[in-house]
Amino acid sequence: MAASMTKITLSQTSVLLPLKRLFWRCKNCSRQWVIGPRRWRHMKPVTGVDDTDSVEANVGDKILRLSTGKLARFADGCAVAQLGDTSVLVTAVGRKTPTSTNFLPLTVDYRQKAAAAGRIPTNHLRREMGNTDLEILRSRMIDRSIRPLFPKGYFYETQVVCNLLAVDGVNDPDVVCINAASTALTLSDIPWGGPVGAVRVGMVDDDIVINPTRLQLSKSRLNLVVTGARKSSIVMLEASADNILQNDFVKAIRAGLKETQVIVQQIERLTKRCGKEKRVPEKLFTPSEELIEAVRRLTRDKYCEVYTDETHDKFSRDNAATAVKDEFLDHIKELFPSEEPFLINEAFSAVAKEVFRSLILEQDRRCDGRDLKQLRDIRCEVDLYKPLHGSALFQRGQTQCMCTVTFDSIESALRTDPILEITGGVKDKNFMLHYEFPPYATNETGRLSTGRRELGHGALAEKSLKPVIPSDFPFTIRLTSEVLESNGSSSMASACGGSLALMDAGVPITSPVAGVAIGLVAATSPDDPHSIIDYRLLTDLLGIEDYMGDMDFKMAGTRKGVTALQTDLKLPIPMKIIAEAIQQATSAKSEILTIMATALKKPREDRKENSPVTETIDVPVARRSKFVGPGGYNLKKLRAETGVTISQLDESNFSVFAPTPSAMDEAKEKIEELLQDDREPELAFGAIYVATIIEVKEIGVTVKLYPTMQPALLHNSQLDQRKVNHPSALGFEVGQEISVKYFGRDPVSGKMRLSRKALLAPASAVIRNLTGNKNGSSS
Repeated sequence: MAASMTKITLSQTSVLLPLKRLFWRCKNCSRQWVIGPRRWRHMKPVTGVDDTDSVEANVGDKILRLSTGKLARFADGCAVAQLGDTSVLVTAVGRKTPTSTNFLPLTVDYRQKAAAAGRIPTNHLRREMGNTDLEILRSRMIDRSIRPLFPKGYFYETQVVCNLLAVDGVNDPDVVCINAASTALTLSDIPWGGPVGAVRVGMVDDDIVINPTRLQLSKSRLNLVVTGARKSSIVMLEASADNILQNDFVKAIRAGLKETQVIVQQIERLTKRCGKEKRVPEKLFTPSEELIEAVRRLTRDKYCEVYTDETHDKFSRDNAATAVKDEFLDHIKELFPSEEPFLINEAFSAVAKEVFRSLILEQDRRCDGRDLKQLRDIRCEVDLYKPLHGSALFQRGQTQCMCTVTFDSIESALRTDPILEITGGVKDKNFMLHYEFPPYATNETGRLSTGRRELGHGALAEKSLKPVIPSDFPFTIRLTSEVLESNGSSSMASACGGSLALMDAGVPITSPVAGVAIGLVAATSPDDPHSIIDYRLLTDLLGIEDYMGDMDFKMAGTRKGVTALQTDLKLPIPMKIIAEAIQQATSAKSEILTIMATALKKPREDRKENSPVTETIDVPVARRSKFVGPGGYNLKKLRAETGVTISQLDESNFSVFAPTPSAMDEAKEKIEELLQDDREPELAFGAIYVATIIEVKEIGVTVKLYPTMQPALLHNSQLDQRKVNHPSALGFEVGQEISVKYFGRDPVSGKMRLSRKALLAPASAVIRNLTGNKNGSSS
């Protein structure tokens, strides 16, 4: 068919017009006319020739390979990224018609597959069931790495799907997915201001390691993900650390940012060879300058009055701003009768945002009257309710969190990552923080459910506190943070309140932890919206400052160093601003810790009276089966009667967890009774004992030495010096007492070795006299 197609001329195309297809000549090769729309490299029909094109980036001591052109060629953009033997496929597809929403409908789906690790899921259906918490958190991290670079007003549904092809158990796939997503979007015709590059930074023995392996990461004091864009600007930061010093933390960010530029350059190289021309959106949903200017003339002074009135709180300020819009809305509709209602509302929002930001940039004035580095009023309480193991209430301005601590047995530890679990890379998780954000916290109604936002905020607060909790703590800890009021930085309030609740519960944390959010208001160049020409950093972010600003920089740690960090950015920012934000957050963190110390300075020496207790008991191997019971019956019975949980630590040691001290006392009594009934006296090797026959069998007799001892079999071969075929030949009966000699226990089975034959003189005994002669003969 290809040969016949080469003969088609332009005049002959009218025959094929009903097919509604065009003819193109490929610019990159000498191919002749082809039927259908123009096919890019990753959309070429399958042929015998491999159309894969790839680049390699030397990142740290590893090679990141990015390729396209072979898989998923119907997608707008597709890329395969490989690090070590871990490979991921990421596709990007965007609709060409806008949606009815007033925001960017970007969806990032990161899905793990057991097949990628060469295993089968262990659930009852033997297939992937639904999104796990880890998948959601990684989807959010990828989302935050790419969302800031979409055009303003781009409301076209876009989906990025991350598909794990192979996982080697050495290199984590999350950072690889960020680079593949960046490549797929850059190669596609979807409007996007990338590319970006991402690396993970670890710190092993005070040495910075780029993209550490799983084993290196387990020894690392830092787990930092850096996403960087062109011109060494930062798009996303995510970190957990073991009290890293501020200078070391900044050094690690700089090292990671430098490596991201290598990836960005290689993606740009691949795009020059294989990339599509970016499509022109049908419409960007941004109000016209004429509309904004009309709204500005009418409302600027009114908005200025609202945002300079320091008496407003969260709701009165919002209501006042809404009243300004309602006052002039009809007038604007008369001036612009053909304008869409959404764009008119956007024009009011744009002017309000402009006024709000100009007050900060030009007058260093915040809407609540605070200085740029000033904290809101903070109030702390602990030991709220007696039955709780630990509790605290943390109030910062109009953000309020109540944190409670609950202890449980080690068996309650959680495993969260099925992929790492089946590859042997995850351990039991004995500390978990659950973040709850009910709708009444913002004066709303809705479902009481845990969504992606709640999981992300809870994970950040958990990272903040985990480094200060002792690894050998004998209980599983569940810390619940319920946001009762919210006006900015509730995740950092959860870290502060959680630290107080842990100390109130008597958990011996190494140091108290506090967290704070730093905001950013930046003025950008008219020619380049990503070029910052002026900026202000805001300590202790309000909700409206987060909405109107350009950054939500959350950092937590002790007085010594940093334990967690997360940034949400609306535009790429240089390293200089990040370094200043870290310094400003460090100062605010120390101030918050001083305030928290007024409520509780250090962990309580003793836990609460109603706190659970744990003890270890020693059960000899010979009595273990009797203690556990058939199928664990005795342990289940103890749990049902007393509420204790008993778990085996090793061959002879068992851990006993009791929810209260009284339950432990009751359980110990029952355990003592159980062991007392089964307590065996110590037998001396070679000693002679009187045994009672309790059963006559064909192979021997079953005897019992003591009432508390297990019966033992005395075999026919050990009954007499003569050969015995059945015990009845010797006249043995049940209840008869006989003497036996004890020769210890069998080293394999643990059964007692008894003999009656050893006590009987043989028919031809060899008698030795004092001189050593045999048979009584004298020398």
